[in-house]
Amino acid sequence: MTHSPEDIGFMQLALRQAQTAADAGEVPVGAVVVRAGQVIASAHNAPLGSLDPTAHAEVNAMRAVAQVLGNYRLDDCTLYVTLEPCAMCSGAALHARFKRVVFGATEPKTGAAGSVLNLFANEHINHQTHVTGGVLADECAQVLQGFFEQRRAQQQLSKVPLREDALRTPDRAFAGLDVPLSLSHFTAELRALEGLRLHWFDNRQDSLQAPHVYLHGLDGWSAQYIAQLQSSEAVIALDLPGFGLSDKPKKVAMHRIGWHAQVLSEFLASVQPAPVALHAPRLMAPILSKLTLPIHWIDTPEIPADLRDAPYPDRGHMAGPRALSTLLAAPAPTPPPERS
Repeated sequence: MTHSPEDIGFMQLALRQAQTAADAGEVPVGAVVVRAGQVIASAHNAPLGSLDPTAHAEVNAMRAVAQVLGNYRLDDCTLYVTLEPCAMCSGAALHARFKRVVFGATEPKTGAAGSVLNLFANEHINHQTHVTGGVLADECAQVLQGFFEQRRAQQQLSKVPLREDALRTPDRAFAGLDVPLSLSHFTAELRALEGLRLHWFDNRQDSLQAPHVYLHGLDGWSAQYIAQLQSSEAVIALDLPGFGLSDKPKKVAMHRIGWHAQVLSEFLASVQPAPVALHAPRLMAPILSKLTLPIHWIDTPEIPADLRDAPYPDRGHMAGPRALSTLLAAPAPTPPPERS
C-alpha cells in the first residue's frame, strides 16, 4: 500500500519521539497529534520515568494537545503513533473522537486496531475513527527490535558471574541521578579482562559512525562526559576496570598500569568502525603510551559529588582509583605529544 507523503512525514516525527523514549530507557514508542497540517503536540512512552501505567505515547500526546486546544474533544485532529495502539489508547482515541489514527508497526500481542481486536471497527461505539496502519512499518519495527535486542544482551551480561575478587555496583545506586543507563554497553569477552565485565556509554544511533572515545581520570568515571554523550557527535565514554560501572577488582595489586593499558588497547581494537581519536586527561598518559590512534589531552568536566561517588559506596570499590592514584603519581616518562 502506498502512503501519502504527509503521513510519512508525520510518522518520521513520531519516530524521533520513539528514539527519545529509547534514550530514556523507555520502550520506544512515539506519537504526534496533527491539526490542519500542523503538529500540535508530540510525546513518547514514559511509564517508567513517570511511574504511571497510563503514560503511553498516545495518552501523553492527547493530554498535551487537549491543554493546547482547551478541549478534550479532538475531532478535527489526527493521531500518529509508531506502534499499533493498545486497548487503553484505542479507547482514549475513540473517546477523544479523533478523525484519524495512523500507526506504524503492528502489535500482535496487544494491538487493538486490528491485531488482537479492533475497537475502531465496533459499530456500537457512537464515534467512528478512520484507521490507517503500516506507515513506515519497517522503520518503526526496527526501532523496537533494536531496543529489545540491546536489552536482552544487557540482561545476559548482567548474568555474567562476578569474580570472587571483584565488586559490581548495582543499578539501584544510580536511582534518581542523571545517568544515561539506556546508553550502557558491557563486555566480558576481552582476553585481558579474564572474566571481568567492562562498561561504556555509546550514543551512536548509526553503528557505522566512527566514534570519539573519552576516558576518565582518577577522580571520576564515564558519566563525566554526559554533555558529550548528549551532543550530535558519535561518542563512546569508557570505564576502565575498577571505575564507574565496570567490575572492580578489590585488591590494589590487581591494578597495574600494563594491565589497564592492555584492556584499553583490546577495547579500542574491538570498536568498529575504528575510533577517530581518544580524548583523555594528560595524567593517564602512562596507560596510553603504546596506542597508535590520535590522542587529544583534555581537562575532564566537573562532576557533581553524588554522581561522582555513586559507583564507589565503600573502600572496596575504591581499589582502582586508589591504586592508579599511587601508580600515576610516581615519576613517569614525559607524556607523548598530542597526536593527530
